[in-house]
Amino acid sequence: MSDFITELSTGDKVYLYDKSLVVFFQGPRKVLSTSVFNGGYHEDYVAIFNNDGKQGSGMPCEMLADTYVGHMQELCKRLSLDATKVTGMSTAASMENAIILKESYKNLTVTALITGGVETNGGRVGDPANYFHPVEKPGKPGTINIMLFIDCDMPAGTLARALVTCTEAKTAALQELLAGSNYSNGIATGSGTDQTIIVANPTRDLYLEGAGKHDKLGELIGKVVKAGVKAALAKQSNTTPQRQHNVFRRWKRFGITPESLWQQYHQQHPQSLKPEFLLIAEELATQDKLLTYTSLYIHLVDQYLWELISLEELYLGGNALLSLIAKEYHLDFPLTITSTPSNWELILQAWQDLFLALVIN
Repeated sequence: MSDFITELSTGDKVYLYDKSLVVFFQGPRKVLSTSVFNGGYHEDYVAIFNNDGKQGSGMPCEMLADTYVGHMQELCKRLSLDATKVTGMSTAASMENAIILKESYKNLTVTALITGGVETNGGRVGDPANYFHPVEKPGKPGTINIMLFIDCDMPAGTLARALVTCTEAKTAALQELLAGSNYSNGIATGSGTDQTIIVANPTRDLYLEGAGKHDKLGELIGKVVKAGVKAALAKQSNTTPQRQHNVFRRWKRFGITPESLWQQYHQQHPQSLKPEFLLIAEELATQDKLLTYTSLYIHLVDQYLWELISLEELYLGGNALLSLIAKEYHLDFPLTITSTPSNWELILQAWQDLFLALVIN
């Protein structure tokens, strides 16, 4: 089954078929791709695509060959594309959840086609990694895939600058959602397998040489990509501001979860029932007062880890916020952070002790 999705301002046509979004060019295009498959800068491509690599809903991704590049070449055969004249991306996200947004200023239009999710693969740049293999990389599905169409001409260097601006916008979207890394206690800056393809239109008389934050083109890229990434994450994995309004979502990157708190609680109260604890804990987790003060508490921890405040300042601010939480809940809670700092992780345990006291209360 094939569906015609839309025609872009460039005249290029977008179709959805064989679990792929394929954009067929209607003229020459300048293409910059981060994909392992036919990536880099090219001016002779006829199409680009984004493919859902899952075998089915909830199933692992399908591999059509022993290598990722071989897989993509076989995929081109399915899509009836010349594998030497296209570049493409693969992901575990559903193409039905793709977001298409555009921003315009005068005679300039920027359009983004985005799929995304960070629940299982989100990471922060510089996180510990374990992949190092100096041969063709096996297939790993990307999780935030962006196809960005810029309806003007530009030199190759500006196309590369547009890629930087696009990446900054993606990271800004994740920061504004406070999406946590799955590999460290940092805020995610992307996923481990993100891919981006940027397309410029050399048939236009409109010619721009700037795509940074001082340029109108950079502004449009920032707006459309940031909004598109947020919308794609909401549609694919329900990563929304509303869902993030939960202390467990905020603490997850530090390993504080309903399950970890239950284990502590159960040791103190072995006769307790887990479902009763979870019901109370989840109800507390979304309350405005606790969420507000906990957000500030976590940000203090972040600032300490970023070396913006000292350990003494972390303890000082942490104690003040614990006192405010206890006061709001009319709880007589002795502060457990000592005045002599020794370990920043004590502040994590102090919040957990207070939360368990709230459950008991």
